[in-house]
Amino acid sequence: MPFYRRMGEIPRKRHVQFRKEDGSLYREEVMGTKGFSGMQSILYHHQPPTQISDARLLRDWTVHLEEAGANRHRHFLTRKLSPGGDPIDGRQYLLVNEDVAIGICMPTEPMDYFFRNGDGDEILFVHEGEGRVETVFGTLSYRPGDYIVIPVGTTYRIVTSGERTRFLVIESTGEITIPKRYRNEYGQLMEHSPYCERDIRGPERLETHVEEGEFEVRVKARNQLHAYRYDFHPFDVVGWDGYLYPYVLSIHDFEPITGSIHQPPPVHQTFAGPNFVVCSFVPRLFDYHPEAIPVPYYHSNVHSDEVLYYVEGNFMSRRGIESGSITLHPSGIPHGPHPGAIENSLGKDRTEELAVMVDTFRPLHVARSALAVEDPGYLRSWLPAKS
Repeated sequence: MPFYRRMGEIPRKRHVQFRKEDGSLYREEVMGTKGFSGMQSILYHHQPPTQISDARLLRDWTVHLEEAGANRHRHFLTRKLSPGGDPIDGRQYLLVNEDVAIGICMPTEPMDYFFRNGDGDEILFVHEGEGRVETVFGTLSYRPGDYIVIPVGTTYRIVTSGERTRFLVIESTGEITIPKRYRNEYGQLMEHSPYCERDIRGPERLETHVEEGEFEVRVKARNQLHAYRYDFHPFDVVGWDGYLYPYVLSIHDFEPITGSIHQPPPVHQTFAGPNFVVCSFVPRLFDYHPEAIPVPYYHSNVHSDEVLYYVEGNFMSRRGIESGSITLHPSGIPHGPHPGAIENSLGKDRTEELAVMVDTFRPLHVARSALAVEDPGYLRSWLPAKS
């Protein structure tokens, strides 16, 4: 994060004695990225965070891929996926590469354990449902349209409320950041940024637990899932400060950048990851040049694969798309509006679409499980209608 935050009780100086009322020491933990040169926070625990009583390997964190085939445009109807599992084990992956995994999660079971991703940052986009994310840094509430950004190494548990929850899951193998072009040399978001610090919601309250018992923390590390048993509650932090912590940004707080003619996709960029970006398409006014064409022009992403997750609204440059659809337009072949979309867009003054885009700069691979919900006719959807 580009700005400092502090919660709870902390000592005046780093790395000095910080004692409880009974005279014993709180346990200081430095949690950071890139060794000691990246963003970091310092947390103060009641118990040593290294104090585990058991460790075991649960399973490989493997996504089985389809056999190689023709490079082509793809469309996946994720509404056909069956809900199930908890917010971790219920994740169903559709597209993966060396940098990112993209999937859907529609949990129906509660998390009776805690989770930590030790391989990279995560974004959970809330399509449906409300609830809270309980973390070692404190609790964040979420609602539809929220991007929940969880840094690597953060211990957390998701508590859903209501009957239906749907997340778009974006798991990175590295750090997810705010694009550099939005920030000045001090890290502050500049005036041309489509959102600012006021839009970012950090942990709302720090809840310190001192209970003893048996608590399981499952950790994704080295592309495997491990289980660790603690004899105390993992959220035993009495205070912390720093620049590294989970936060929430609503897609509804993203202010669109418009122009007299069609603006390219980078104006929609919201986050940056290792070899990929995340963009937000939100309701906005269309181009105001008298001869402007509102829908995107045909384009070839020579060095990137384009993934669009359709949330809601009228996706007028595409036909056959529904809420929850995921399209993949891979590098090497052009894509663009469907037949008739250009003519139908002329004279329109705004769009009400809501969508999340992930552009990757290394090729994506399709998970074998995604084939069951694929639209086989999407490849031919640009052909003219037969008379």
